[in-house]
Amino acid sequence: MFDDVKIGPVTADDLAEGVRLVVGLLRQPAALAGDWGRPAGAVEWSCWETAEHLADDLFSYGAQLGPQSPPAVSHVPFVWQRHGPGKPANVIFAEREAGPEGLVQVVESCGALHVAMVRTAAPSARAFHIFGTADAEGSAAMGLVELFVHAEDLARGLGLEWRAPAEICARVLHRLFPDVLVGGDPWASLLWATGRGELPGLARRTEWRWDSSPRG
Repeated sequence: MFDDVKIGPVTADDLAEGVRLVVGLLRQPAALAGDWGRPAGAVEWSCWETAEHLADDLFSYGAQLGPQSPPAVSHVPFVWQRHGPGKPANVIFAEREAGPEGLVQVVESCGALHVAMVRTAAPSARAFHIFGTADAEGSAAMGLVELFVHAEDLARGLGLEWRAPAEICARVLHRLFPDVLVGGDPWASLLWATGRGELPGLARRTEWRWDSSPRG
């Protein structure tokens, strides 16, 4: 599928590494001193709102792995709120008074919760998602998509350099985007698959979704 990249299952260790890398990106002095009110790349939200959305995704994906008796057939009914039209609908928000460092801590904490749920989930565990009810591997892959592409959004908004690791990107693409059979650079392919980049001979995607249902 990809040149010189080993394809295997997405693991809790992959997710933990993704959390570590993105938290490290956002903890750089240049990031913490940046303007978090600026738009995050091409998305409509500010950098602050995008980071809150990322934390909320990680929390929610982990939480969805919890109910198993019976398994959830819809989203776990937390209270979701929007702080204005067009704003992300979240369970998780960070205290503004805590500043960017506090916001990054919220992302790190939610990421750790997701990693723990993936690591301890039974093989039979299932997590509801509108793109396909997932097993633990699918949940980990979903979390990595959110981490990597929103890190790209935040890097653009905050003026940072960011590139996700090729091998993890290749495993995530193999798990969630089986239609993406392009060779070459897995990171560029993941950006294209999520409507954030271009590939030679392929139009930029204006709509996209993954398939998180279990394989096999």
